[in-house]
Amino acid sequence: MSLVIAVYVPEGIVMASDSRQSVTVEGKAPEGRSFKVETVNSDAITKTFLLEKHQIGISNFGQDLLSGVPIASLVKRFIEEALAPGDNVEIVPRKLVDYFRKSFPNADVGFHVAGYKKEGKSSVPYIYSCHVSRNDVGRKNTKPDGSLSYGAAWSGQTDILTSILIPVVAKDEKGNDKVIRSPAPIIWDAMALQDAIDFSIYAIRTTIDTMRFQARPKNVGGPIDVLVLTPEEAKWIQRKELHGSMLEQHGIA
Repeated sequence: MSLVIAVYVPEGIVMASDSRQSVTVEGKAPEGRSFKVETVNSDAITKTFLLEKHQIGISNFGQDLLSGVPIASLVKRFIEEALAPGDNVEIVPRKLVDYFRKSFPNADVGFHVAGYKKEGKSSVPYIYSCHVSRNDVGRKNTKPDGSLSYGAAWSGQTDILTSILIPVVAKDEKGNDKVIRSPAPIIWDAMALQDAIDFSIYAIRTTIDTMRFQARPKNVGGPIDVLVLTPEEAKWIQRKELHGSMLEQHGIA
């Protein structure tokens, strides 16, 4: 499982993701008893990608291994094999889902895809949420009348963040919806880009820290990668890097 988030405000788009890969190990104990254990396989998995030639960001959530191959490797193959120089942010989401459905039609894998498209003199933001097995591609940042909306979309292990930010609704004795708890609103339209960056990190860090104390699988964790997209540029705010032995880094033979 994963937690990925896309925050879209007037100044730009922030995409962030955790780095944990969890796997379920099944087998038999020496005495013949079957067992199933969910364990952390890595805290160094890349889940957010920048398509540099297209200035488009992609984040993945859900399954991370398809036929034993990490999603990161498959996304890189998609970039090499399926993308054309003229593809824009409206085309890439459907191409991405179709590419994965050819080999893995039942994969429980989803994506956030975000970027800007020039329309007349304006650069218009597009944020999509996609899912492979559901064959679903939907734009997130428009209102019913077609105008732009601002906010955040989070996917994967969402229960902790949702419990903090989304109103709790239950049925009353007459079967009508009744708000049990209503958090104070976030004014996304007025949010600065720096605050959007801070929110994306807060969302994932809070999930990681809450899980630490809960009796549950710790399936969100590791470094948090943060990518920012604006009409002018795309850049990494923070991104884990490959490195050598930690002992060698600290001068320990």
